[in-house]
Amino acid sequence: MPHSSSFAVRTTLWLAAALLAPAALAQTTAANPSVQDISVIAGTCANCHGPDGKSTGVIPQLRGVNEQHLLTRMQAFKAGTATDATVMTRLMKGYDDAQIQALAQWFSKEAK
Repeated sequence: MPHSSSFAVRTTLWLAAALLAPAALAQTTAANPSVQDISVIAGTCANCHGPDGKSTGVIPQLRGVNEQHLLTRMQAFKAGTATDATVMTRLMKGYDDAQIQALAQWFSKEAK
């Protein structure tokens, strides 16, 4: 039982961090998020999509994907119209339009 309790605590902490990160940066990223702000926001995506958006599992890779495709998907998640989404519909509600655009740009670029 201690293992499952520990897992539940870690899962709860991860989910809280993922949900609070966009809100914590909302004031500093209003119109044009800085590269530093976007790198922090994008870092929360690594929990599921892998370091720097390079997934090695079944969750889709973000790095290098077409910017317009990423933008359309994230907007659909936020609007709740992506019927194939799981947790993304809840997570994207925490981002404003400028942050979503910046994330699409950030991940569409190939890593150096």
